Amino acid sequence: MSLQIKYLGIQPYESTWEAMQRFTDERTETTPDELWVVEHPPVYTQGLNGQAKHLQTFALQQDIPIIQSDRGGQVTYHGPGQIVIYVLLDLKRAKLGVRDLVHRMEKAIIEFLSTLDIPAEARSDAPGVYVNGKKIASLGLKIRKQKSYHGLALNFDMDLTPFSWITPCGLEGIKITQVSSLIQTPDLKAAQKELIKTLSHQLQPQISQSPPQPI
Repeated sequence: MSLQIKYLGIQPYESTWEAMQRFTDERTETTPDELWVVEHPPVYTQGLNGQAKHLQTFALQQDIPIIQSDRGGQVTYHGPGQIVIYVLLDLKRAKLGVRDLVHRMEKAIIEFLSTLDIPAEARSDAPGVYVNGKKIASLGLKIRKQKSYHGLALNFDMDLTPFSWITPCGLEGIKITQVSSLIQTPDLKAAQKELIKTLSHQLQPQISQSPPQPI
């Protein structure tokens, strides 16, 4: 069974989240797994464990929506220029546990960054990917009836200022970085395709990819 790749462009967070829930609820044992590549307009999202203290007063005063999500983790920020990939997998069929899925997602990001000569690493105490101690990618998942949704967000070429108004992922003192601060000619579209390639290989190497589908 093929792995469907969908490039959705810039989409509102809330309607995309609702679409992920609907897809997960309606899928059957024969429904192909999907990866959704998307950018979001500026938005803060709180995970299930999110604490209000991680949103600073200044963030509450901005014209940026704050949405309580059903993913794991704490608060994070999404905005244009960030590569977001939602991972809609049948974990039972793929024979993947949650920890293994997280590890493979992190490994895919690290492998992708290595193609840009950016050395990166994961941390055992905090999911995500880091470069020189600074966080460059976040992960957050929801598992429902052994099906996953939500996914990863890689800071690529965006305004990082809104991160300074929160405690990203609940990590006190963490600094945030992005790809465009580390290379000279960032290419978002090319990066989306290359990251999809490494992620697809990590998640389901035995399954062939179908051609990318537009929304």
